[in-house]
Amino acid sequence: MSKLEGKVAVITGATSGMALATARAFVAEGAHVFITGRRKDKLDAAVAQLGPNVTGVQADSGDLADLDRLAGTIREERGRVDILFASAGNGLLNEPLNAVTEESFDHVFDINVRGTLFTVQKLLPLLSDGASIVLNSSAGASKGVPGSTVYLASKAALRSFARTWTAELKDRDIRVNVISPGPIDTPGVEDLPEATKDLIASMVPLGRYGTPDEIARAVLFLASSDSSFVAGTELFVDGGVAQV
Repeated sequence: MSKLEGKVAVITGATSGMALATARAFVAEGAHVFITGRRKDKLDAAVAQLGPNVTGVQADSGDLADLDRLAGTIREERGRVDILFASAGNGLLNEPLNAVTEESFDHVFDINVRGTLFTVQKLLPLLSDGASIVLNSSAGASKGVPGSTVYLASKAALRSFARTWTAELKDRDIRVNVISPGPIDTPGVEDLPEATKDLIASMVPLGRYGTPDEIARAVLFLASSDSSFVAGTELFVDGGVAQV
């Protein structure tokens, strides 16, 4: 039997990269998956690629009205959520402390922190007892990376969410965990200069970028009953970046 047979999953920000690969893995394991994206053209392309067991909902995770609409669509079509991968995120990876502005701070925290919190809150009434929530952080949140003050602080907040929500939701057997990727070969990497890409890869103990499919398999583990006794933890999928 497939690992997610009959399950209803939600993945935010799933039009490309790690989240899209995770949606593909969930569908392959038998789930019906709701995916969100801000751009309709990219959302439609992702749905077409993933097939009939996927529902696309255009939504910005930083917009509470969009999150209400997402919850309403799920309630009408499936009535529950068994798995939530809160993956939508944004950030400026080259913004030194002296360059941070009120606008840049709000832009990052509105999506990564506020958006994640309210995504979980809005879907909480639909979460089934025993559901799994996975939050998408970053291995960099455990490191000191110059120029990433705001972005990595926003990702570190998700680690705190997982601890608190695990304690708060334990009576419903809802597990909350964090996935923390290292450098991953996503579309955003393609625009980097080759010298920069090589430098980043050289900093990974395994000597390479990870792939979106490697992240997807780790999220699948946290989403499925394979991790039934795993709660409140952070799973690093980073080639050793934050460990060595």
